[in-house]
Amino acid sequence: MKIRVLIADDNSFIREGMKIILNTFGEFEVLATVNDGQEAVDYCRTHEVDVALLDVRMPNMNGVEATKILTEETGTKPLILTTFDDDEYILDAIRFGAKGYLLKNNDPERIRDAIKSVHSGNNVLQDVVLDKLKSVMDGLPAANGKRTEAGTNLEQGRAQQAGVQEAVGKGASASAGALAAQDRGALSSECPFDRSMFTERELEVMSHIAKGLSNKEISKELFISEGTTANYITSILNKTALSHRTQIAIYYLTGKVR
Repeated sequence: MKIRVLIADDNSFIREGMKIILNTFGEFEVLATVNDGQEAVDYCRTHEVDVALLDVRMPNMNGVEATKILTEETGTKPLILTTFDDDEYILDAIRFGAKGYLLKNNDPERIRDAIKSVHSGNNVLQDVVLDKLKSVMDGLPAANGKRTEAGTNLEQGRAQQAGVQEAVGKGASASAGALAAQDRGALSSECPFDRSMFTERELEVMSHIAKGLSNKEISKELFISEGTTANYITSILNKTALSHRTQIAIYYLTGKVR
């Protein structure tokens, strides 16, 4: 059975070009192409769509808002297709349930594989997007009070800054004692997952993975060997039933394993 796909993009050239590309593979059935997020939501509410390819910046309703509604109300899996200048939306898209975040300038084969992976129940987060996610988190203080198209107001921005930035372990010198204090403090309620199932060192490793650090960089920051870092990652994967480090980053930020 072919994977049923919806394409939402306000640029007709990209929208129709993507439809032509996907139809050449023979693995997909492009059910419809729409101009904005509201049209995508309306269509998915009345049709069985497996994967929705959503642009971020669209009129009436953007891709982030559409992702939230599709996740809450339908069985459609949202896959964000974006450009380099949309990094301000990455965190909200992932928090709202996006199953993938991919740049538009990828080869058609890469986009094909991403759609198939998302349809199979996996998360797809491109490495360069993960790097941008780190930049977004590092820049949260400057965004305090800014209203985004996804509806983030001053108080939400502060909560996001406290819950996400602290949870991700901003500042490589955070000690085990500081992490324990976070668990006991008021900010612990903002953590998107149960921290009690992990050791303090595992939480440190997870925070550095979420910041985009390699095993070598994590080992340097925590003053442990690369072999020890690999062992911690293996333990984390076993506890969460995840498959790779990108999924660990998504889990650490959103609490979601899928």
